[in-house]
Amino acid sequence: MLCLEAFVSAARAQSPTTARAVDGALAAGRPHDLSVWTMFSNADIVVKLVILGLLMASIGTWTVLIAKTIELKRARSRAVEAAAGLSEARGLSEARLALGVGDRLSAALLSEAMRELKLSSDIPSGPGVKERVASAFAEVERAEALSIKRGTGFLASVGSTGPFIGLFGTVWGIMNSFIGISKAQTTNLAVVAPGIAEALLATAIGLFAAIPAVLIYNHLARQTGAYLECVSNLSGELLRIVSRDLDRGHRTIKIRAAE
Repeated sequence: MLCLEAFVSAARAQSPTTARAVDGALAAGRPHDLSVWTMFSNADIVVKLVILGLLMASIGTWTVLIAKTIELKRARSRAVEAAAGLSEARGLSEARLALGVGDRLSAALLSEAMRELKLSSDIPSGPGVKERVASAFAEVERAEALSIKRGTGFLASVGSTGPFIGLFGTVWGIMNSFIGISKAQTTNLAVVAPGIAEALLATAIGLFAAIPAVLIYNHLARQTGAYLECVSNLSGELLRIVSRDLDRGHRTIKIRAAE
């Protein structure tokens, strides 16, 4: 040990370049703590902001998954129950009784059907009335699709931009590492490895945020499609009920009875 210290002192006294080389050699012999928390705490402020932003995006992704899963499950259950209740209704009056208070979607469809029949009460029965009712139902379906898809755009954004945001943090961190190499005038891997590892952590966090976001987005897209199919079945069932009333030729009586 005494010999090593004497050698170090002598080498440092010889020249600055030799001293830096010896310092690098000594640094190479000391292990570095490369735990995730240590890398984060030692990273540049820009890299830290990138990592924190990606972690927040990941938390938002899982929050959207939980919220949309509950919302879709409840909405699909209500749509299936409403369609089942309308399956035995012979007219709008029975449909209104079957739905009762109902949910927002079935109430909107029934309201649109009755509104169009009232507006068309002075027009002879024909296919035009059914087309207008179907058009009104399509508008309700589009509004419901936009409502149920709210929040999934965030998942698409995280899935598509997460890796690139993480890569930005990595490039920034590696750039700082090379600047440090230039200032230290050493290429010893043990000296530059911690800075590069801290930079690569940003890419890892970006993938950690992006991969679940893509998978969750695809899952929710399938669940949303299944729910919208139930909405289409509900509107189709109600449109058939409207068609029965029109074919009976007693629209006015049915509307008054429904009121």
